Amino acid sequence: MAIQWFPGHMAKARRQVEEKIKMVDVVLELLDARLPQSSRNPLIDRLVGDRPRIVLMMKSDLADEAVTEEWIRFFRGRNVEAVPIDAGNRRQIAEIPRAADRLLEEKKAALERKGIRFQRVRAMVLGIPNVGKSTLINRLAGRSAARTGDRPGVTRGQQWIRVGNSMEILDTPGILWPKLEDPRVGLRLAASGAIREEILPLEEVALFLLRYLRERYSERLRERYRLEDLPSAEGAELLEAVGRRRGCVAKGGTIDWEKAAEIVLRDFRSGRFGRVSLERPEDWLEDGEGKSDESAGDDPRN
Repeated sequence: MAIQWFPGHMAKARRQVEEKIKMVDVVLELLDARLPQSSRNPLIDRLVGDRPRIVLMMKSDLADEAVTEEWIRFFRGRNVEAVPIDAGNRRQIAEIPRAADRLLEEKKAALERKGIRFQRVRAMVLGIPNVGKSTLINRLAGRSAARTGDRPGVTRGQQWIRVGNSMEILDTPGILWPKLEDPRVGLRLAASGAIREEILPLEEVALFLLRYLRERYSERLRERYRLEDLPSAEGAELLEAVGRRRGCVAKGGTIDWEKAAEIVLRDFRSGRFGRVSLERPEDWLEDGEGKSDESAGDDPRN
């Protein structure tokens, strides 16, 4: 199962990034801390090139802390400094402009030697849909400067937003790559809310999530739905059990599968299972999963 989804506004956004990237000093690449590698857009490497970059693992307050530490070591081993970010943590937010300043020390010094005064850092925010870009910008700016929402596609245009006296940030719409080759990557993205619900059936995503929770967070699953025993690992019986516990029973005693699936996904996205990560570095190291078709970045409709 390969998922193809590249709406017109995403193709337009990619072109805008290509046009504006030369105006930017540093890139803030946002990942979802619950699925860091699955939420890394391979197109971003191509778009950013060798510009300074800070990788921010958003929604770290929803991710398994121990697994997040594993990811930090994983990225560090690949010369990528990844910083976990809880958008509600003011100390972490305040550190981002300082980190950008540190990255640009050499550039600033070189300009000063030429007699050029460095005005302010210009940063671009890049990431997949619904990863927390607008929320981060609003926290940095200290005001509601960017639209936020709990669904992908809220940000449609680009806008420069002032952050204090030292930084300007270019907000951009979330960009997915045109084709997701690995079904597990697509299902993780769908579970997190990065892919619109019309692309993958809710029941399929909920079944994937329940199977994963049963394997790695079984106690959380049992406690959340007050299940004495967990049904088979296939997922369908488990979704049925959740549906019955939550009153998702239609006329005749049949389960309302869509309603039950909505409950499971809402519980995950809101953190009601506790801190859960949907992937670990070992998942990628074992079989090289998730390789996307990066050549698909050149969408024929562009």
